[in-house]
Amino acid sequence: EADRLLEQGCADFSADLEVILEAVPARRQTLLFSATLTATLGELRALAANKPFFWEAEAQVRAVEELEQRYLLVPEAVKDAYLVHLVQTFQDQHEDWAIIIFTKTCKDCQVLNMMLRKFSFPSVALHSMMKQKQRFAALAKFKSSIFKILIATDVAARGLDIPAVQVVINHNTPGLPKIYIHRVGRTARAGRKGLAITLVTQYDIHLVHAIEEEIKLKLQEFSVEEQLVLDILTQVNVTRRECEIVSVPW
Repeated sequence: EADRLLEQGCADFSADLEVILEAVPARRQTLLFSATLTATLGELRALAANKPFFWEAEAQVRAVEELEQRYLLVPEAVKDAYLVHLVQTFQDQHEDWAIIIFTKTCKDCQVLNMMLRKFSFPSVALHSMMKQKQRFAALAKFKSSIFKILIATDVAARGLDIPAVQVVINHNTPGLPKIYIHRVGRTARAGRKGLAITLVTQYDIHLVHAIEEEIKLKLQEFSVEEQLVLDILTQVNVTRRECEIVSVPW
């Protein structure tokens, strides 16, 4: 999508675009599509040599009513233990539920997948450092319910139509409200109910306030029994460190 293609930072395609634009004819038609209108796209529209045709669908940015949105305030150092506890709870209560866990980086995605598999959870990873063939295979296994848990970066936040996802867990609080909206939009699709839980650390409070302002809704706290988390804390931390040692560096 155009906003991802032109955004700066970890997904900077400017060098690739220069190569492509040198190879294509100067006289051409360029079509750009995006689910989100960013400031960069606005600048591009203003800088266009010819007067561009611009069309925008009028729609309020919102999450559907069937989506239950919660947050869980956790210390940064024990976040993984809370994640394992949540996954275990949902697996025990609803064995047939499909869960998507969003995380920030490719390395985190890979490590979390290894860690959950160590705990015998049926998980598969999906991130941008995987080859396209591997991505298709991982997605097919999740859609066919061979694996009930998909751990993904924001590469899976848009463009995936998987109606039967009951839970979305944000392992990190998204830095932009629109990223949050795209993530939680993977559940509560096609009239179904869904649950989204965001793990919020002491450093993320301002991000939650920005999300609440954007969606015009106050997130409700999701309660867990802390002693159950503490019971598995050491095991989770040790397993995480073991997975980090053997994981491929990105």
